[in-house]
Amino acid sequence: MARRLDLALKDVPLRAPAPLFERPRPPQGVFTSQSGFLRALGGLAVVVLAILPFLDASRYTISIATSALIYVMLCMGLNVVVGYAGLLDLGYIAFFAVGAYVSGIFTTVLGWPMWAALPATVLACIFAGIIIGAPTLRLRSDYLAIVTLGFGEIIRITANNLTITGGPSGIHGIPTWEFFGWSFDDGFTIGGLEFPERVVFYYFVAIIVVVVGVIGARLSKGRLGRAWKAVRDDEDAAEAMGINTYATKISAYIIGAVWAGIAGQLMATHLSAISPNSFQFLYSALILMAVVLGGMGSTPGVIIGALFVSLAPELLRDFAEWRFLIFGVLLVVVMLFRPSGLWPATAVLPWLKRNRPAPPPFTEAVASVPPSVFESTDGTPDADVRDGGRG
Repeated sequence: MARRLDLALKDVPLRAPAPLFERPRPPQGVFTSQSGFLRALGGLAVVVLAILPFLDASRYTISIATSALIYVMLCMGLNVVVGYAGLLDLGYIAFFAVGAYVSGIFTTVLGWPMWAALPATVLACIFAGIIIGAPTLRLRSDYLAIVTLGFGEIIRITANNLTITGGPSGIHGIPTWEFFGWSFDDGFTIGGLEFPERVVFYYFVAIIVVVVGVIGARLSKGRLGRAWKAVRDDEDAAEAMGINTYATKISAYIIGAVWAGIAGQLMATHLSAISPNSFQFLYSALILMAVVLGGMGSTPGVIIGALFVSLAPELLRDFAEWRFLIFGVLLVVVMLFRPSGLWPATAVLPWLKRNRPAPPPFTEAVASVPPSVFESTDGTPDADVRDGGRG
């Protein structure tokens, strides 16, 4: 039986089987696909960012909007660590402090321009990510959270006791961005429209946040992003499948550290002063809460969560001392009714849930080997076939 089968298949050319039916192309419309709707929503968000100064260019509005954008960038960095790689980090504000202090020291003490201090900030955050992540990422779950919490407090206490960081008073007089003699303080005029310094800086921050968001979305869908998600779901299974889990985790940690450091440099420029009290554990908890509230591993969800956490206290300012109570109640209500987040990574648009995929057409079975191979010389079925091929 086996010999006749080998002889029958000896001269058969090897080729991939043709599909039995044509697979329909996935929809790409705004209201017919998830990706199309998200692209349209992202384009609308960019338009809103662009026209906001034309609607209200007051110093208060632009300042709050700039701080919210920096907060969004900070949360997107933590989303890489917590949402994609599944690493519970309770000391993420430490990288925010590293970026703010490094840029402040280089611009005020050494006299560097802010754009020249950016590479130093990135290198310092990479170094800090390796120093903190190398020993701690071998831990898991609660142990990792406790150690990262300790490192966050170490960074704050160190900045509080060093002379070069200004001690408890911090660093003051941090300059704005300047490019070859032109500064954001100068502003510019286009077509008779004057753009003051605060509006120019707002646009600058918005461009950086959009670029970081696009890069993060691309990374999450690539090979590295799939490795992060595999480690998050089951680290032992990911390692058994050949993924270098340690390198995967530390890459997520470094990327999150760099984005937090750049956000810290932007915040230092925005406020022109920093102090150790700006980097307490409470802010790490708020950033983590924004990521969990929006939906871990979901870029639009994290943006919504960051905007909610950063803007809600300002929108409730008319309620005076009651605003923090109302803010806490809103958080509890959202957690109760949306335990997976406002926009989780597995969210499907409501109108797409009703679109059931069409089943493939029925096809007839096609024999790949002639029936004569399984027959004996007298036309009766071979005994090996009756015995299941054991003969």
